[in-house]
Amino acid sequence: MFAHRFTIVCLLMSLFGVSFTILVAEAGRPARNWDQANSCRFGCPSHLRH
Repeated sequence: MFAHRFTIVCLLMSLFGVSFTILVAEAGRPARNWDQANSCRFGCPSHLRH
């Protein structure tokens, strides 16, 4: 019975750890500059830009 509860607690803690790691990693990323992301890098013709 103890092993069963210990397994459940370990799984819950690992799930919490993974979600917390994802949260911390997302908060540490720089904000994306959407103007640079939408710009044409390969010399697109000017009539294709909106």
